[in-house]
Amino acid sequence: MDKFEQLKAFTRVVDTGGFAAAARQMGLSRSAVNKLVIQLENDLGVQLLHRSTRRVIPSETGLAFYERCQAILADLAEAEQSVSQLQEEPKGTLRVNAPMSFGTLHLAPAIVDFMLKYPDVRVQLTLDDRLVDPIQEGFDLLVRIAEPPDSAALIVHSIAPARRFLCASPEYLNRYGTPTHPNDLQQHHCLHYGYLGTREQWKLVGQEGEFWAAINSVLCSNNGEVLRDAALKGLGIAILPTFIIGSDLQQNLLQVVLPDYAPPSITICIIYPANRHLSTKIQLFTQFIKERFGEKPYWDDKSG
Repeated sequence: MDKFEQLKAFTRVVDTGGFAAAARQMGLSRSAVNKLVIQLENDLGVQLLHRSTRRVIPSETGLAFYERCQAILADLAEAEQSVSQLQEEPKGTLRVNAPMSFGTLHLAPAIVDFMLKYPDVRVQLTLDDRLVDPIQEGFDLLVRIAEPPDSAALIVHSIAPARRFLCASPEYLNRYGTPTHPNDLQQHHCLHYGYLGTREQWKLVGQEGEFWAAINSVLCSNNGEVLRDAALKGLGIAILPTFIIGSDLQQNLLQVVLPDYAPPSITICIIYPANRHLSTKIQLFTQFIKERFGEKPYWDDKSG
């Protein structure tokens, strides 16, 4: 018996809430749909559905399996579409994971414009600053701002540079003075990003090469906008990317500190599983984001 027909029958029963409605949608008899689901349950050795005379609902195991089935069937439909090229416009759900600040400030508006251009694409956007495995967690693609992972199972596209600066408000610098060397940071209030791999140290690059600067961290957060707000209010010195502070630098609300010692450069990347490279919507989304941000992103125009 065709396993995909079993999966289709099961998901359609869950979607419609009953065997009769699922049968009508599939063009099969009610007994045929019931047989497909029973065979699937027998093969798996679990009960996927709770049946009563009034309704059919998935069991806890069935609900988890239903979510996986949706992704499998969507992948199958997309693979068939990509190979046959029967449709020019992308369709289906695009599951995206991205960092919080970049997602709210820049990616979300871009996704809205992408969906207006391709109205048959649905997007599930999850914003999360932690490291995510797209294969294990079921995402079609990730937007990441870090060193790209070295994995044969993943495809990485560089989208745009993410320039970062040490910065502080004029108020803070007037009150505490301006550091002239990374060693001075120990005497200053520092605002530390919580997901950096180092604690109480910042890695900077100057003319003499890499420099690990010990810092006095008074605030630690895993969100760049929290650190920006604290820096704007004169709480201390932070390392922040221009996609967050570009306009603040332009308006002199923040000033670059230690301009001869920059944090290592990082890149905004799109990452997706290698087995998704035929996906029409992933390819179009990647191209759209590259064109949107590019090698000279618009937020750097604000940072000088």
